[in-house]
Amino acid sequence: MVTRSPEALSLPPAHTGDQLLAALDVGGTKIAGAVLDGQGNVLHRSQQGTPPAGGPQEVFLAVRAVLAELAALPQWARVTSLGIASAGPVDIARGTVSPVNIPGWREFPLVERVMELPPVAGLPVTLCGDAVAMTAAEHRKGAARGCRDALCMVVSTGVGAGLVMDGVVRNGPTGNAGHLGHITVDLLGDPCACGSRGCVEQLASGTSLTRRALQAGWRPSGTADGAALAADARAGDTVALAAFDTSARALAAAVAAVATLVEIEVAVIGGGVAEAHDVLFPPLRRHLASYATLPFAAGVRIERAALRADAGLIGAGLIGAGPIAADPRASGIAPRH
Repeated sequence: MVTRSPEALSLPPAHTGDQLLAALDVGGTKIAGAVLDGQGNVLHRSQQGTPPAGGPQEVFLAVRAVLAELAALPQWARVTSLGIASAGPVDIARGTVSPVNIPGWREFPLVERVMELPPVAGLPVTLCGDAVAMTAAEHRKGAARGCRDALCMVVSTGVGAGLVMDGVVRNGPTGNAGHLGHITVDLLGDPCACGSRGCVEQLASGTSLTRRALQAGWRPSGTADGAALAADARAGDTVALAAFDTSARALAAAVAAVATLVEIEVAVIGGGVAEAHDVLFPPLRRHLASYATLPFAAGVRIERAALRADAGLIGAGLIGAGPIAADPRASGIAPRH
């Protein structure tokens, strides 16, 4: 049974006992899984590509394949919980997911379907947004460690984000707090798959980066992907540099808006696009200085995510392990049972 989850996440204390954790990280490009120790260190991984334009069952078969590979490990018998991070929006109260970049899943009952799989029988299953998972991991073990107020962003196929406020990862009633990829930064911008227009994701995601560069005349020597675009930007290609500058400007506007709204001290950026930090971060910091101008917002640092591709898995595993408790200042939010 899926119960209402709290708006603030309290992660379990790290320990080195026999308990192992399992995690899934569902995104528009890949579906990854892992078995972790009690400190959140990844011990074993499994991965499948997310079927492009796949239907509901086709995408779920990839999830099942990842879990089956993990369940075949001898260590699976010591797994005590499963945390699932998914691209959003998610609904943690209902256990459903509707990722913008996975068209085949709309209000897909992911928690229910996963709990029906024999290897998962009897395990507590917890759903969270992938950016919330990344935020939990970076706050516990990465670039936001020790920060009281932080923004953590995943810039990849899509753009997601999570918030740390007063030292606690904020989940929100449905699990979508901090869903920064779908705020509008260009009022007259292109329509977005979410139904709005001019969203951060439309300008800053890896998919948007390469599409915009190709439309502007970029001609890669090989595969037209983010890595090739970054390589050309490093070589001084003006079209590639302009594409990264547009993405950086959109991210800077979003970070400045959050800094002005809730007074963060750091913005941690991870995901595939952040691998090109050497061409993304300099214009991002430059544009941020022009948008975050009020004294309380002007000091926000931009940091690269420390845990790289493992952040979603680590965060999902830690959140799945609990305990998850409501913020004592909140009311009417029931803890997970």
